[in-house]
Amino acid sequence: MKKIVPNNAVLIPNNAQRVFKGVIYDVYQWPQEMFDGSTKTFEMLKRADTVEIIAVHDDKLVVLNEEQPHLPLHYTLPAGRHDVPGETELEAAKRELLEETGMVFRDWKLLSVVQPFTKTEWFVYQFLATDRVEIKPQDAEQDGEKITVMEKTLAEVQAMIKDPLNRYLPAKPLADIDSFEELTSRPEFAGQIVDRSNL
Repeated sequence: MKKIVPNNAVLIPNNAQRVFKGVIYDVYQWPQEMFDGSTKTFEMLKRADTVEIIAVHDDKLVVLNEEQPHLPLHYTLPAGRHDVPGETELEAAKRELLEETGMVFRDWKLLSVVQPFTKTEWFVYQFLATDRVEIKPQDAEQDGEKITVMEKTLAEVQAMIKDPLNRYLPAKPLADIDSFEELTSRPEFAGQIVDRSNL
């Protein structure tokens, strides 16, 4: 499967072998030639990528107040795993937004792709969604999560970022802007396209 990643992404080599398959993480190892000519075993983790959605409607951001069995109540953006075979990152983002909020948006832009840890092939795709066209009924409790959907102004969101309940509400780019319009004028993320169908 092809996907866009940062130009400086650290990827598992094609000759790596999967030595462990977990529920969330897989472990890959490969022989790595060192500068002195010797060989050592290197390893990296791999997990399903994450999609995160900055959904803006009527100058308000869609924010979730979420509770999971193993986590206390926390603020987050609509987000989830990109783990459906054949699904693009954009399709995953649309699916997650609909599942968690019941909302459908018309306009989408990929704002950023980051690799949080260089020893893990895992990328977080951050999308901007604007022009809400529909709200469908949604289940407030799904997959073990209890979700309350809120719509907040930028000032409210920036205050929430500093709140102790905030575990997953991203400071970037939300703390760095003066209006949501700044996000719509940002260029689409440009990285490199890689084929990861061999892993």
